[in-house]
Amino acid sequence: QFCASSVMRNSAEKIRSTGNPNVMVCERGTMFGYSDLVVDPRNMELMRDANCPIVADVTHSLQQPAGRATGSGGVASGGLRELIPCVSRTCVAVGVDGIFMEVHDDPNSSPVDGPTQWPLRHLRPLLKELIDIGNATKGK
Repeated sequence: QFCASSVMRNSAEKIRSTGNPNVMVCERGTMFGYSDLVVDPRNMELMRDANCPIVADVTHSLQQPAGRATGSGGVASGGLRELIPCVSRTCVAVGVDGIFMEVHDDPNSSPVDGPTQWPLRHLRPLLKELIDIGNATKGK
C-alpha cells in the first residue's frame, strides 16, 4: 500500500542480505482517494523483478479504510467482499504464486475485517475456479 512495486526488489534484497532466502512479496492494493484500495495487475508483473514468489492479499486489498459509519458516530473499515472472486481471478490469471484470503464461517459476525472476509461455505467452488484459471493461463 505504501511501497511502489519497483522498490520491492530492494526490500527483498535487504532481507536476503541477512542470510534469509525465504522471501516473498505481496500485492495489497494501492490507496486511491481517502477510503479505497485498488489492485493494479501491472504491479504483480513488475514485482517479478524481486526474484521471489508473489502473493496477492485479495481480502485486504478490498478494504475501505474508515469507509463505513458506525452507529455510535464513528467510522470503521468497510470492504467489498463481493469483489473477492473478481480480484482473485485477475491475480491468478496474471500469474501470482499464491493467494492470501481471510475466510470466516460467518463474516458478518466477525469482530475484525468482516466486510472483506469470504464465507467459508463459498470457498471450495472459488478455489476450484482459481485452480482452473491458473491451469489455463499458466500466468501468461
